[in-house]
Amino acid sequence: MEQGPPDPERQLQPAPLEPLGRSEAGLGVAVDEEAEGAGEEGSGGDTMTHNNFWLKKIEISVSEAEKRTGRNAMNMQETYTAYLIETRSVEHTDGQSVLTDSLWRRYSEFELLRNYLLVYYPHIVVPPLPEKRAEFVWHKLSADNMDPDFVERRRIGLENFLLRIASHPILCRDKIFYLFLTQEGNWKETVNETGFQLKADSRLKALNATFRVKNPDKRFTDLKHYSDELQSVISHLLRVRARVADRLYGVYKVHGNYGRVFSEWSAIEKEMGDGLQSAGHHMDVYASSIDDILEDEEHYADQLKEYLFYAEALRAVCRKHELMQYDLEIAAQDLASKKQQCEELATGTVRTFSLKGMTTKLFGQETPEQREARIKVLEEQINEGEQQLKSKNLEGREFVKNAWADIERFKEQKNRDLKEALISYAVMQISMCKKGIQVWTNAKECFSKM
Repeated sequence: MEQGPPDPERQLQPAPLEPLGRSEAGLGVAVDEEAEGAGEEGSGGDTMTHNNFWLKKIEISVSEAEKRTGRNAMNMQETYTAYLIETRSVEHTDGQSVLTDSLWRRYSEFELLRNYLLVYYPHIVVPPLPEKRAEFVWHKLSADNMDPDFVERRRIGLENFLLRIASHPILCRDKIFYLFLTQEGNWKETVNETGFQLKADSRLKALNATFRVKNPDKRFTDLKHYSDELQSVISHLLRVRARVADRLYGVYKVHGNYGRVFSEWSAIEKEMGDGLQSAGHHMDVYASSIDDILEDEEHYADQLKEYLFYAEALRAVCRKHELMQYDLEIAAQDLASKKQQCEELATGTVRTFSLKGMTTKLFGQETPEQREARIKVLEEQINEGEQQLKSKNLEGREFVKNAWADIERFKEQKNRDLKEALISYAVMQISMCKKGIQVWTNAKECFSKM
């Protein structure tokens, strides 16, 4: 029998993990190879079989949003928005489409899908949903969640959420996700039957683990700091962008005022009338383009917001690791305590103060038979504890391995997406400046002809 339990810190910090150096393509190839095999990997048997592994072969779109009125759980009338999900097959068999389907979903159903994925895939950075109510908006933009422009932006965000899942090498094969796209009736009942709510960790337990873990994994501690910094930087970018949008709106409206002044001026000037009217026309055209420009800017802002919400998804992975580490340390402490009790009974010496020791002094020693029976019970509990500790150790190693592989995949995705978004935003700003220069060049030519 071992004299002490394994060190919990070493258990969840295995030797250097191969996934740390793997690329996104490498992870995808590995998953594709698994899919070509048994196709049974997943939590709780809720993963799609090999025959249904076709999500990479279909087109998914949220094509329409519709305002509806209905009754909620409290039997009170409510107004909500429903979204039309359409799925179309990319490949055809014998001229027949493999899948053509459409159904309506509420935002709350998207939330239910994501909550399920968070519980069954705790090691995965689950894609976030678009905001339920507008945040980081400049004051000329409506923050009403029923505003048509906001609903349209959220429709695009929900479509992106589904595409993120469909392109993920693990999540794309989940049966509940498949049914979300294909089964309109009784889908909620199917999700609830998985019992995912019972598997969800309580917030109190997660908070307890955060403060009581003795040997936190430095990599996950650094990941929490990384997610906090990501959220802070993107929040700052969004606030700056909102201020820039507000000032930009003012600049364009000033040009609109110039256009109105020049047009009115042209009516009272005979010789300069044509030149002033032409200059006013250029100013009006420039000022009227602000709405389309700010709509494009909101699109880039939504791309930033997605990664603002991804920060919380990263912290969810960290919290799950802390819970596993906490359970492991508790199991190790319990095992060490039982081994000490067993040793004290076997040798007849008591190292530390205990209630049992006080009882023995007050009421006398146990008989040899009683002591042997207690030792036997403790030995059985120690064997069970060692097996439990070994199981938690293996589970922790597997979690770290899978989580870090997905975190590396996420970081590659984030770097690629934000690089493209910021470059596109810079190109758009340059294009706007060129248009502004061209407007004033045209106006200058109009003035020079007067």
